Amino acid sequence: MNFPISRPLSDTPPYPFAEVDKLVANLKAQNITPIDFGVGDPTSPTPDFIVQAAQKSLAENTQFGYPSNFGNPNFREAASAYMKRSFGVALDMDREIAVTNGSKEAVFHYGFCHVNPGDTVIVPTPGYPSMKNGVRFAGGTPFYVPLREENNFLIDFESIPDEVADKAVMIWTQYPNSPTGASPSLDWYRKFYAWARSHDLIIAADEGCYIDIYFGDKPHSILEVAKEGVITFYSLSKRNNMTNYRIGWVGGDADLVGIFKKMKLNVDSGVINASQDAAIVALEDEDHVASMREEYKTKQDILLSAFRDIGLPECLPDSTFYVWQKAPEGMTGVDFAKKLLSPEIAIVCTPGAWISELDFEGENPGENFVRFALMPTLEQVEQAAALLREHF
Repeated sequence: MNFPISRPLSDTPPYPFAEVDKLVANLKAQNITPIDFGVGDPTSPTPDFIVQAAQKSLAENTQFGYPSNFGNPNFREAASAYMKRSFGVALDMDREIAVTNGSKEAVFHYGFCHVNPGDTVIVPTPGYPSMKNGVRFAGGTPFYVPLREENNFLIDFESIPDEVADKAVMIWTQYPNSPTGASPSLDWYRKFYAWARSHDLIIAADEGCYIDIYFGDKPHSILEVAKEGVITFYSLSKRNNMTNYRIGWVGGDADLVGIFKKMKLNVDSGVINASQDAAIVALEDEDHVASMREEYKTKQDILLSAFRDIGLPECLPDSTFYVWQKAPEGMTGVDFAKKLLSPEIAIVCTPGAWISELDFEGENPGENFVRFALMPTLEQVEQAAALLREHF
């Protein structure tokens, strides 16, 4: 029987990281265990104090019912305190914050808040797939703006034609950026915000997934510049190795948060209370995050040293646990990734073209790059560095 499939779904290619999983499976079928830098899912355990808080919550709250759709007061208060402590940003816990099931569903569904069929939304590429897919499923059209090396992987907003910016309803940003690791200065945010307001664009900023994973100055929040017309998306998945807990929040302009809440009422039934209680203690702790930064920095130094030794261009990221490496001269990112997948090397990474779209000038800005996620153990990263030096 042939079942009908919606056009947005049928037009959606396989999720890129599912393709990475297939490549890993092919190597394992040959009895080869690859060193997997492909998918950015932390392999280190959730800290014990967070697990214990979740267990305590489950034990003490045996009569559940549906959780609050917008987040329990204690969690929203903790998120508000975190924003004030980290960025000096004051958010009203009742009007300017709402809980989310991590950031993926929130980013995807936010397109349904403002986008009508035929509307244009400006989306950076490379970037998180849920930004473009939410726009597409809502019936809108993404206008892809490239993140290029010559612009330090920041959106060149002045290159966006005025006629596009004037008709668009929204622009997505994702900083600290996956996969490039770029983080803007406060001055860039000020100029970007002024440009967006001049075109009456809503700014949807997916900024909170990696904002505590950095290697120099702490990244800024766009909310340090302004709240009007801005909504930000936060998650504890990468900050505290809590991908399985599905917990985060949106924060910003009270009207935009209110529209998000209205949409959310029709999508889900809230986040489990145990995840919210665990997130409260996670947000109050900075020691674990600091130790993670040190671990990622050590892995980053080992891998970048190997890249330098085999003659690859420098690619030191500001933040995130990704390395956005340009391929060897004469090779595309796909060529380089395939070479690394040869049985004698067996290193998995993600070709940049797989997580990038053709931009408005018809070019793929990820064509000559690969993305390494620093998920393997320290010993595996050292092994990968030795294999790179041996085979290149």
